[in-house]
Amino acid sequence: MGLDDDAREYHASDPPGKVEISTTKPTNTQRDLSLAYSPGVAAPCRDIAENPADAYRYTTKGNLVGVVSNGSAVLGLGDIGAQASKPVMEGKGVLFKRFADIDVFDVELQADDPDAFCDSVARMEPTFGGINLEDISAPACFEIEERLREEMDIPVFHDDQHGTAIISGAALLNACELTGKSLADLEVVFSGAGAAATATARFYADLGVDSDNVTMVDVDGVITEERAAAGDPHPYVEPFASQSGGNLADAMAGADVFVGLSVGGIVSPEMVQSMAPDPVVFAMANPDPEIDRETAAAAREDLIMATGRSDDPNQVNNVLGFPFIFRGALDVRATEINEQMKRAAAEALAALAKEDVPDAVVKAYGDEPLQFGPEYLIPKPLDTRVLFEVSAAVAEAAVDSGVARVERDLEAYRDELEARLGKGREMMRVVLNKAKSDPKRLVFAEGNDRKILRAAYQVADEGIAEPVLVGGREGIRRTADELGLDFAPEVVDPATDRLDPYAERLHELRQRKGITRSEAATLIRDGDWLAATLVELGDADAMLTGLTHHYPTALRPPLQVIGTAADAQYAAGVYMLTFKDRVVFCADTTVNQDPDPEVLEEVTKQTAKLARRFNVEPRAALLSYSDFGTVDNEGTRKPRAAAASLRADSDVDFPVDGEMQADTAVVEELLTEDYEFSTLEGPANVLVFPNLEAGNIAYKLLQRLGGAEAIGPMLVGMDKPVHVLQRGDEVKDIVNLASVAVVDAQDD
Repeated sequence: MGLDDDAREYHASDPPGKVEISTTKPTNTQRDLSLAYSPGVAAPCRDIAENPADAYRYTTKGNLVGVVSNGSAVLGLGDIGAQASKPVMEGKGVLFKRFADIDVFDVELQADDPDAFCDSVARMEPTFGGINLEDISAPACFEIEERLREEMDIPVFHDDQHGTAIISGAALLNACELTGKSLADLEVVFSGAGAAATATARFYADLGVDSDNVTMVDVDGVITEERAAAGDPHPYVEPFASQSGGNLADAMAGADVFVGLSVGGIVSPEMVQSMAPDPVVFAMANPDPEIDRETAAAAREDLIMATGRSDDPNQVNNVLGFPFIFRGALDVRATEINEQMKRAAAEALAALAKEDVPDAVVKAYGDEPLQFGPEYLIPKPLDTRVLFEVSAAVAEAAVDSGVARVERDLEAYRDELEARLGKGREMMRVVLNKAKSDPKRLVFAEGNDRKILRAAYQVADEGIAEPVLVGGREGIRRTADELGLDFAPEVVDPATDRLDPYAERLHELRQRKGITRSEAATLIRDGDWLAATLVELGDADAMLTGLTHHYPTALRPPLQVIGTAADAQYAAGVYMLTFKDRVVFCADTTVNQDPDPEVLEEVTKQTAKLARRFNVEPRAALLSYSDFGTVDNEGTRKPRAAAASLRADSDVDFPVDGEMQADTAVVEELLTEDYEFSTLEGPANVLVFPNLEAGNIAYKLLQRLGGAEAIGPMLVGMDKPVHVLQRGDEVKDIVNLASVAVVDAQDD
């Protein structure tokens, strides 16, 4: 089947369409229903009648956007009417929800007359927190947006106008930085004079482009002052009208920037060749650009280019804008989306493009390097950081410009935005903030690895830790330069530095374990042994290793040099699994193969201590296939004995019980109805498995089939903080464990 048939099947499969409404409150009992509707619903209704702002407190208004269209200018389809535009508007709602967790009602109005359209939309203000106008033809779209912005006290935003303007504006800011050109000096040519082109020209002027340096060209040639005065093609182009006429080729000669928002294939190689040095070409016609990338690049080697195509390096995609702009506007209850907020969005996108790109984003786009430069001017749509960078910038601009009805603590707001990306991000933010409060010296045993170096840069840049890298000094410097990291970390070079004190200490520690002085001198040149000795001597507070070799190999040196804590004879590996509405800590998942009751007891204590570092009060369950003695054999007696010992221990200040089956541990109804004697006061959040096989299998199943996000493994029970990465971990995983290591060191 072709794409058209696939799309038909996609939309028609049961249930038809792409969206549905789901409830956010319990509706299981008669009381639930009486609260949701009559008679209970009367109470919030009375409150809203007395204070209309309470609609934001009691209803979805604060997170609900109306996507409104009359279908008069649907991208690539033209004037197809309101009904036929519904699949597009539903799709817009999907993007709002997917990227910014904003709910949408799509509204298709059979209203070509601006008066009727504006009247219909304005009457819906009580329903929505904002209005996204979509696919409305010019010039009516200009009048409609202006009137609704004046009439309504909620944000009204025509994405077809402003989305392209903001995203391409971010690209323009970075193109100017790369070429060393000033916005005020740019000669800019627009091909097209519709809604997007006109709004983009206006926005560029707001960014600093001189309107007198803008030339607009449509199908009839350069738009002159004479044409504009006659309303050709519409009055809104008047600020960009030229004194003299000509065609597109005439206009492009000597121009610094070409902005295409017209039709495909109208720009020739000769036109690009005629442009000024370091030309910027934004060929954004869809589905085919005004000139394709290969042809333009062949014409000019010094070219910087962006298109609307997803298979080109710099895609100007409106999804980088509207979800996050509305997110920021809604969260401060802005009365409008003004120029300051649009500019803040563009500047935030431009700044984000200069940051190190997460591995997950790189993988999503084919593992091609993504680094600020001519082929990476703006972030990719799947970069989740756009949510908390752009939305926070927009919210701040709304507050600063006086259109916000509520103010937000911006740091707390960024944390709230990040939490929308998943419970795991919320939990890690707790630890990241703790780490930043008192950064520690963190040694990375594999300092020459590119991922490690990128992670070290991030932890230094964000104030999480003071990184110390073990590796070749020149190699680290060279790699940092290749990655574009402005970073001069402390380096311990095993090949060139004097390591005699560390070799001597290693010999002291292991001389009765078969290591001679000469063997210690050799071992200390290995990154893991050296990093462990640095921590043991106090020259670093914590260590990370394991990215480039197997877990047991990486764990052996710190176990032999640092050892377990005085109050812990055993180390254990813990994974934190985060779901939409709960968090569980699973142990042991990496270290102890067949623990006896004493080991299980120790693992439980150490895991509970770890949970508290994440501000989670532990409730521990020792798991088995038996519930409180229903099966009696050697396997079930171990967790039963460990649980009994923990309950009898006066130093254990958290609820713990077992042995019990996994569903008994995590389903509150089973605990309270069938085992009311249990000491657990709610579902367990610390799950201690009877052996390594069970723990390792369970966390991987929960991760792969249960949709859990796994953070770890976090090593507990060591005398000083050590964490062992998994081979293939991404930079974010390294930064997460680095933060945990710092918090461990703070508690040391």
